[in-house]
Amino acid sequence: MQGYNVIMVYNKAMDKLLMCKRLKEPYKGLSNLVGGKIERDETGIDAAYRELYEETSITKDDVQLHHLMDFTYYFHDLYIEVYVGRLAREVFVSGDENTLYWSELDHNFFDQSIYAGEGNIGHMIEQVNSVKDKLFHDDTIRL
Repeated sequence: MQGYNVIMVYNKAMDKLLMCKRLKEPYKGLSNLVGGKIERDETGIDAAYRELYEETSITKDDVQLHHLMDFTYYFHDLYIEVYVGRLAREVFVSGDENTLYWSELDHNFFDQSIYAGEGNIGHMIEQVNSVKDKLFHDDTIRL
């Protein structure tokens, strides 16, 4: 079964989410989260940090990722691991695979005419919101 990852990176203030505008299929022209393929003999977390760096220039020193959830698609013989993290400091993001941008959080992330993933981005954001106090222990951060 082939593995993929999706990486949710919030800025330090937790009021913006790193997104990308897809330049190729699938989901060409739609906004999505960064991520990619888990290579053979690579752990999920190692793949997540590798893909994050390749697509955004964000390093392991910039963010601590947490394994949030998984999606398994048995008939497609694939699974997706979802990771989430909050930047430790403001960083410059750059990449040439897709157009990167910081999204405000007041959008309808379930809108499939704008966002990739059949509504899963909205669902993942809801899950982060329900556990963010457990994930991110900094009492000075409030949403």
